[in-house]
Amino acid sequence: MATIAIFGAGAIGCWVGGRLAAGGARVTLIGRSRVMDEVRGGLRVTQLDGPEADVAVAATTDAAAAAGAELVIVTVKSAQTAAAGAELAAVLGAGATVVSLQNGVRNADTLRGALPAQRVLAAMVPFNVVRRAPGAYHRASQGKLMIDDEPASAPLIEACRAARLAIEPRRDMPAVQWGKLVMNLNNAINALSGKPLFEELSDRDFRRCLAAAQREALDVLAAAKQPVAKLLALPPRWVARILPMPDWAFRRIANRVAAVDPQARSSMQDDFRQGRPTEIGYLQGEVVALAEQYGLAAPINAKLVELVRAAEGGGKRDFTGRELWAALQAT
Repeated sequence: MATIAIFGAGAIGCWVGGRLAAGGARVTLIGRSRVMDEVRGGLRVTQLDGPEADVAVAATTDAAAAAGAELVIVTVKSAQTAAAGAELAAVLGAGATVVSLQNGVRNADTLRGALPAQRVLAAMVPFNVVRRAPGAYHRASQGKLMIDDEPASAPLIEACRAARLAIEPRRDMPAVQWGKLVMNLNNAINALSGKPLFEELSDRDFRRCLAAAQREALDVLAAAKQPVAKLLALPPRWVARILPMPDWAFRRIANRVAAVDPQARSSMQDDFRQGRPTEIGYLQGEVVALAEQYGLAAPINAKLVELVRAAEGGGKRDFTGRELWAALQAT
């Protein structure tokens, strides 16, 4: 039975921790007091296409609780990764295994810099999780976890399989992380729409915005000779091609590619609501930075960074699809 600590447990961390606990792992959640106070009374995890569970987990705000864990899974927001690494460095023993289960493409390296005596693995979570009620978390879309294909990943793979949580070891995690980032370019569009994901993606103009951002990102990545993994049933270029299709045609294809809960929203939309800084600099911002590195422009993604920064400061966050598409076309 694996002993696992989830460091920075929010929606993703609580759901993954709860699912692993349901499979028999001994799980400790470490996070903000508001979240930990909710889950101490019990944690409920549900999902679109699998078992539901009510589990009891240890919950604390104290980083020292990670000290005895066989695995430490880091799920903090990207901007908090360096601080998380410093906290863990103070409590973890040499040789401990740390897994970065975060958005973005740099977090595992940031943790490696802070934790030279520990083994840090990159991992990717493809699905969306929403908090439905205090202590209740719902997986609102599909997909399998992916992790560096190394011996140190074996305990997590075993724990996931015991929990009926799909996971795949990969030898191309940088390509996987960039593939996830290209998918996550929708986070900003969804946040600026203020709508559930299903409703946003049902609007052709919002899909045009996403397709433009993805095509631009894929062009930059091609110039950088950075491979991008296929994480959906279709390759990333194909996804960008079908997004602008008429609604009736898009629905027929999309229903075969990925299911989304009608109430699912992006984590960036939650950040707006709770007054937290977003991860825009680690999503669209990474595309803009890579473009600049190669002497290229990424105006669509740069405009989305600008609009999200404005929304963080109280600016517009209820764009219609037509309004957002017009703003991007103006670039």
